[in-house]
Amino acid sequence: MIYFAFKFKIRPMKNFIYILIASMLFLSCKQTYQEESGSVFHTLYQVKYKSDTLLTDKIKAELKAFDLSLNPFNSKSIVSKVNRNEDVEVDQWFTEVFNKSMEVSEKSGGMFDVTVAPLINLWGFGFEQWDSISAHTIDSLKSFVGYRKVRLQGGRVVKDDPRIILNFSAIAKGYSCDVIAALLEREGVNDYMVEIGGEVVTKGKNARGECWNIAIKKPENEVDYTPMKDTVIVQLCQKSGMATSGNYINYVIKDGKRYGHTIDPFTGYPSEQNILSATIIAPDCMTADAYATAFMAMGVEAACRMATQIPDLEYYLYYLGDDGKMRVKISDNFALRILRIYGN
Repeated sequence: MIYFAFKFKIRPMKNFIYILIASMLFLSCKQTYQEESGSVFHTLYQVKYKSDTLLTDKIKAELKAFDLSLNPFNSKSIVSKVNRNEDVEVDQWFTEVFNKSMEVSEKSGGMFDVTVAPLINLWGFGFEQWDSISAHTIDSLKSFVGYRKVRLQGGRVVKDDPRIILNFSAIAKGYSCDVIAALLEREGVNDYMVEIGGEVVTKGKNARGECWNIAIKKPENEVDYTPMKDTVIVQLCQKSGMATSGNYINYVIKDGKRYGHTIDPFTGYPSEQNILSATIIAPDCMTADAYATAFMAMGVEAACRMATQIPDLEYYLYYLGDDGKMRVKISDNFALRILRIYGN
């Protein structure tokens, strides 16, 4: 009797110990997902990553250093000094962005062009503001616009015309996501999502242990510019960069006409192509960001032809058909990523 009574009392304790040990093992393996947010480059950012250590200070320091390299709105940045023709040696970030810009310019037939900055400023989308726009002014500025008129030599920018100024806004924001992603990986982080001003780079899993789910919003109604409620959710399961460009987001009204922010470097006027928004997925966010802008400037047919020549480039386009109705064009690999669509 004593034996069985003792045995009855000890077995529940053993079960409790087993459960406790299992719980401790689970907790020891589970890392915390951290979340950072703030503002940079006149926009907002958020970073989610799996780590037992907060990396707030390192993330902020990296963004601050990046700002001093490529932000044309910062008078102390390298790109601002280049634009003022100061004798300055560029850094690795500037070099990476410059070289990728030249690559995309070549592949897009010059429709992507970081020397279009004077025209961007003229139309009110840049770091300077002009009082008036005229055909004469546009022609004058076009005389020193062209990506073949600038190059890197020995760590310095060489211009064919000293009036050439650079604006990497169509690519640098995406690259800043890659820069923070690289920082996280140096710190041993393999599961993260970095979003800066709508551009995104992801790797690994989210806090639920799933692929990262990223939303694409439908553009405004092309008739009265009211926001549309359609949202497409896509899954990013491998390391990927995703960027969206849309003229419905950033535009000006001049003489009663609405102009989008994508400038055609050949005409000097805002592009009037039929693409309303272009979402691009690429292996890195810098590439995705640059091609999103190139797509907007080129139009559907030319952009899709270009995309067939670029490995690992995927696209989701909203555009206006010949009948004036909004339509969608999706690359095959992008279509495989779509998880669900929320309608109006």
